[in-house]
Amino acid sequence: MPESSLSTPNASLLGPLQPLIDMGGPVMLVLIALGVAGLVTFIYLILSGALFAPRFSSDISKAIAGWQQQPDQRWPEQLAGTRSWWARINPLRPLAIFAMNACLDRKHPTSIREELACRSHKILQPFEAPLKIIEVIAALAPLLGLLGTVMGMMQAFSAMSAAEGQASASQLSGGIYEALTTTAAGLVLAIPFAAIAAWTEFRLRRLNTQLNDALVRIITTDLPASDAQNPEKEAPAVRIPAGTESVDTPTQKARMAYAAD
Repeated sequence: MPESSLSTPNASLLGPLQPLIDMGGPVMLVLIALGVAGLVTFIYLILSGALFAPRFSSDISKAIAGWQQQPDQRWPEQLAGTRSWWARINPLRPLAIFAMNACLDRKHPTSIREELACRSHKILQPFEAPLKIIEVIAALAPLLGLLGTVMGMMQAFSAMSAAEGQASASQLSGGIYEALTTTAAGLVLAIPFAAIAAWTEFRLRRLNTQLNDALVRIITTDLPASDAQNPEKEAPAVRIPAGTESVDTPTQKARMAYAAD
């Protein structure tokens, strides 16, 4: 009774997968594991991209457009004052706020660009690891299929050598069937994941382009010159009433002493 109770759940668990394992051998089990890992990675990539990918919302677009027309403190304050949780999880918002405040603080353009490049890379970095996993699966699946093909052909020739050249078609069909099954499974697994990897890479490049476009529009906006940075704005002249000229300078003191002598 205990053995039957333990074997029944295992048989029911491997029931849908057992025919595939029987057809493809141990390589098919590895391909199934890769397929499950790739599917979980793709679901994670879709969910994280929908929630945490940088996106142009209406308020960010209006703030950047208003900043280009009149750059002042009200635009970063307007972006920071939003109360929507959906808007707050957008990583483009704090990046735009930092760029505007850095420009208003008159920081060096080179330091601003370096800091923005570092922060932009951190925003897109969580999407690079799933992309690498999907690319590895797309590259490994055909190689594993080829490995299954070689193992199946080895099994077929082993049966032929054991029969001393008189092997029947039924003895050879098992190894050949395993070889063709693993090859087909590897290609079926590799083709969609290669397409997913290409689509993910395209999305990452598009997000990077959008980030660069938004930040360049912010940091290249001409700010109004301050009093300390405007050399053409001179200090107001001080009028000295007639007969009350100052004698503080050394030249004037020397003239007064010479006149007294």
